[in-house]
Amino acid sequence: MSKIITVIYGSSTGNTEHAAQAIAGKLGGRAVNIRNASAADFQADLLILGTSTWGCGELQDDWMNGVALLEAADLSGKLVALFGLGDAVGFGDTYLNGMGELAEKAVARGAKIVGRWPSEGYMHSLSTAEEGGFFAGLALDDDNEPGETADRIDRWCEQLRREAAL
Repeated sequence: MSKIITVIYGSSTGNTEHAAQAIAGKLGGRAVNIRNASAADFQADLLILGTSTWGCGELQDDWMNGVALLEAADLSGKLVALFGLGDAVGFGDTYLNGMGELAEKAVARGAKIVGRWPSEGYMHSLSTAEEGGFFAGLALDDDNEPGETADRIDRWCEQLRREAAL
């Protein structure tokens, strides 16, 4: 039996949407913009949440309204992976804080986080998405390292296949 994989994302410029579509395609899942998501979309065998970080570390605008769906979801024992986009150079002290916020909310709802990503080599100074040398999920920086995105997505999807037994 195949597993249900849902990627829920918010995107302002299209970069997060592009990453969500690529991840969903590689894993055989579907991508849903948080603007169009329902409570049922959060019930997946592997739930993947994606956001960019804006301003002084805030979630992407669509997530500001959609986060209520996440906060209402029962994620007890569910596998949740995260990915985030940000500018590690221009906003190095809040890099991927949006992803950190989603991770915190998912854990509070009982989720088991998979897909942690090494933070070594990123040009940031601080992130609420980082702990013990790892980000809560895949870290992408299309502002400064757009050439790295496709390879990072490929490697992360392989990691998720192992960790989530896909």
